[in-house]
Amino acid sequence: MGSGSILKFALCEVLQFAALCVPLFIVMQKFAVIVAKVKSSAQPPGDSTTAYWLIVASCVAYVTSTALLVWVPLKYMVFMKKKFLLGRRKWRPVTLVYVILSTLPCFAFLIASSEVQINNNLKHDTFTELPVSLVLFSLICIDVVERIRYCRLTGQAADVERDADIPSNVLTHVEPVTPVAPINPAVPGPAVPGQAVSTAIQQANQLNDMNQNGTVARSETNGTVPGVSRDHRRPFSISGLSSRSASTTAYHMSPYACAGPLRYLCASDARVDVIVESFLFWMDTVEMVRVAGHPLVYYSGWVFPIYIFSYLSCLRVVVTPHSPLLSSLGMALQDLPFFFVRVGLFAFFGFVTPILYLMKNLLVCLAFVYFNFMTKLRVFNTERMIF
Repeated sequence: MGSGSILKFALCEVLQFAALCVPLFIVMQKFAVIVAKVKSSAQPPGDSTTAYWLIVASCVAYVTSTALLVWVPLKYMVFMKKKFLLGRRKWRPVTLVYVILSTLPCFAFLIASSEVQINNNLKHDTFTELPVSLVLFSLICIDVVERIRYCRLTGQAADVERDADIPSNVLTHVEPVTPVAPINPAVPGPAVPGQAVSTAIQQANQLNDMNQNGTVARSETNGTVPGVSRDHRRPFSISGLSSRSASTTAYHMSPYACAGPLRYLCASDARVDVIVESFLFWMDTVEMVRVAGHPLVYYSGWVFPIYIFSYLSCLRVVVTPHSPLLSSLGMALQDLPFFFVRVGLFAFFGFVTPILYLMKNLLVCLAFVYFNFMTKLRVFNTERMIF
């Protein structure tokens, strides 16, 4: 391991450990201040200083114990590549542990801070930007580090095939389709034993070879190609298309190319896309958590469903990026519950959240049900393929 690799490894580990500790310290310190305010305003006044330092000491003990007993052993097992932990690479154990050890306690203390202020008729702090700018930003940092730590941080990224992974209906390379010679009928004559069977087998093999070589480029209505077994077909998807597989077919797509004096404007890098995708992944959750900082919402019982469903939506990050499970998890853990929560918020508090996110949740749920289930019904299953 070179010095650059060691430096990158240390940087990633420091960032992840800071993202684990800093939100806990700040949120619990804010909670300790609220408890101290309640103690000082009580009749008779209590010992606010003792309560404050007791909560701070509990936070330090919690972070130290979780780091030594859970975080460090988990990191050791991950980097030693234990098969029982990283057997199929369908999930990210480090992110799961972070969501349980850091995000869950932070959301719990945010709810506790609201309840303590409501029960004591105190309106001291609504944590307006703290959950969004600190807790969720730390979660985004964990996600970005987990995805980018296996990439080079210097030089250019080897992302030649990235643009080819985007399906398109633009044909950039068309090969001629040779006509299929008709099969001559059997010539009447004396029958030779086994001749008919061997002739049929040869003709079938010839047709299969023609289909596999791309001479017959006809697609069926269900997306399969003649001559290919049904066991080997797969639906069209972004991850299922690549430049290598497309180069062997009749139609394949070439990466986008820019030419001319302004070609420098077409600069693109996969490592930048990782950061952009990580932030876009959390936009709906960020808006939902931001609503909880509204004074009318924070000092009401609606803070419970907001933080609970926001935490459930955070569990989506445990699944690896581009996993087939993300679609169903996004609908079940985010869009469907967020839709009902936002309807209730509009009914009780008015326009405390943009209608755009409500429409997003509704349209995503309807599209998921329609394209995954209703299109399989006979009334929606037509025989035409629309390009």
